[in-house]
Amino acid sequence: MAGKDRKYTLSSFLTWAAGNYPDKDAVLFEDRRISYRELDELASRFAAGLLKIGVKPGDRVGLWMPNYPEWVVAYFGIARMGAVVVPMNTRYRAKELEYIINNSEATTLVMVDKFLKTDYEGILAETWDKMPTLKRVVSLGESRELKQGRIHNFDEVVSLGEDYEDYAPFKEAVENLKEDEVTFILYTSGTTGEPKGAMLTNLNITKNAEQIAEVQKQTPEDVMLIVVPFFHCFGCVIGITAAVSTASAIVPVPVFNAEKVLELVEKYKVSILHGVPTMFIEWLEVLKKKPYDVSSLRTGVMAGAPCPVEVMRGTMERMGMNVVIAYGLTEASPVITMTRFEDSLEDRVETVGRALPGIEVRIVDDNHNPLPPGEVGELACRGYNVMKGYFKKPKETAETIDEEGWLYSGDLAVMDERGYVRIVGRKKEMYITGGFNVYPREIEEFLFTHPKVENVAVIGVPDKKFGEVGMAVIKLKEGETATEEEIIEFCKGKIANYKIPRYVVFVDSYPMTQSGKIQKYKLREWAEELLKKEGKI
Repeated sequence: MAGKDRKYTLSSFLTWAAGNYPDKDAVLFEDRRISYRELDELASRFAAGLLKIGVKPGDRVGLWMPNYPEWVVAYFGIARMGAVVVPMNTRYRAKELEYIINNSEATTLVMVDKFLKTDYEGILAETWDKMPTLKRVVSLGESRELKQGRIHNFDEVVSLGEDYEDYAPFKEAVENLKEDEVTFILYTSGTTGEPKGAMLTNLNITKNAEQIAEVQKQTPEDVMLIVVPFFHCFGCVIGITAAVSTASAIVPVPVFNAEKVLELVEKYKVSILHGVPTMFIEWLEVLKKKPYDVSSLRTGVMAGAPCPVEVMRGTMERMGMNVVIAYGLTEASPVITMTRFEDSLEDRVETVGRALPGIEVRIVDDNHNPLPPGEVGELACRGYNVMKGYFKKPKETAETIDEEGWLYSGDLAVMDERGYVRIVGRKKEMYITGGFNVYPREIEEFLFTHPKVENVAVIGVPDKKFGEVGMAVIKLKEGETATEEEIIEFCKGKIANYKIPRYVVFVDSYPMTQSGKIQKYKLREWAEELLKKEGKI
C-alpha cells in the first residue's frame, strides 16, 4: 500500500491516510470521534505550535502520558516538525524521569498533569532543577505553573499552530524529513541496569508497522482497540502506526480492565485486539461469566510472553480471533518474526513464526557463527528494522550490532528448516511480568540503597497470572533485621510498581561461582522449590 504515494516517514503515513480516507474515524475515545482529516490537522498544528515555543528539529521531546488521543497527536506532531519522540512509561517516578530526560538531553516534555492517583506535575517539580537541558513543558490539564510561564498548555500549543500552512519554519521542517533519520528514542533497560535509548528511524518504524498490518490483512474498515501502552513499541508501532498505515480506526484505552475492554469491543465493533497472554486469559475468564458481543473481532497480535495452547484455542473459539504471535525487541523496531493466518495451531503456540520480508534471521553460537536448523543458539537478525544504535552509547551499540549489521538479541532460540523460530530461553536475565520487561540489575542497584541491605539478587519466578514476577533474595548487614513488607514499602513510589518484587526472601549466603558471582540459575531452582512447598506456584 505504500511506496509510490508515500515516503516511509511517520508524517507521510498520516498525510497518506488523511488524503485517501479523510472522513474515516482515526480515533474513537469516550465521546470524541476524530477523523483522519482532523488528526492530520491537529498533528500539523501541534508541530507548528512546538516550533513557535522554541522546539527545534532534532530536539528530543519526552512524551509522558497514558493512552489518550493527545498522545497520538503529539506522536505525529513531534515527528512531523523533525524532533525526536522519547516515549516515557507512565509508571516512572522521579528517579526514572530524571535519568531519561538527562540521558536523552530532552529540551521539552509533553505530559499529563495527573492520572489516576499519580501527581505527575508534583514529580516534575521535585526533579526539574536536576534536569538542566529541560527548557519547557507542555501539559495536558490545569497546570499549577502555567501562570509562571514554565509550562505551556497542550491546547494552547495546538492553537498557536493554527496558521501552519503559512508558517515557513513548519513547511521547511516537513520538507526536510528523511526516511533514515532518527525519529524515536525508546529506552530499554539492559543487564547493566542502566536504561539504553534505542534510536529508531522513520523507516524502521513505518516499514515494520506496514508489514505487521499486511500480515493481519488490515483495511480502512478495521477498528483496532489498543490497551497495551502507547509508550511501548507494542502500542505505538504494532498499534498506532500499523493502524495509520491502513487508515484503520484506533480505540485508545488508558487502563486495562478486562470487562471495560469487552464493553468497548461491543460498543465500537472492534475487529483487531492486541494484548499479552495475561490479558487474553482475563478476557476469556470474563466471557465465561458474562456474554459480551465479540462477534466483530477478527484478529490481533499476542506478544510479550509464551502463549499457552489452551489460551490460543480459547481465543480462536470463544473470541473468534485468528490471532498472530509476534516476536521482537525494541532494538528491532520491534517485530522480527510473526506467525501467519494459515499457520497450524501447533506452530502458533510452539513457535513465534518466521521472519518478516526484508529481515534475515539466523541462530548463532557464542562466537557468532551460524548454527544449522534444530540447534539452540542466540537469535540474530539483520535488515531494514535494525536500530541506528543506542543514544550516546557507542560501546553498547558495538556489542549489540556487528560490523555486518547483525543485531544480537540475547534470546536463545532454535529455527527449523522452514525458518520457523522457537524461543527457548534468555541469555540475559530479564524477565517479563504481565508484558513488561524487568531487568534485575536495575532493581538490585536500587535495593542496594536500602541501609540494611548487604547484598541482593533479583530473579524472575513463575506466576500463573503474570507469567513471571520478581523475587528479591536479600542478605542483610550483620546485626540487622527486616521484613518482606518493609522492603516492599521501601520500593513503593520510588520505582515503577511492576518492578517491585512480589516476593522478598532473606538468606545468609548465595550459591556462588569460583570467581565470586552469584549463580542465578541455581538460585532460581531453589526459589521455585521454595514457592512450590509454600503452594504459591
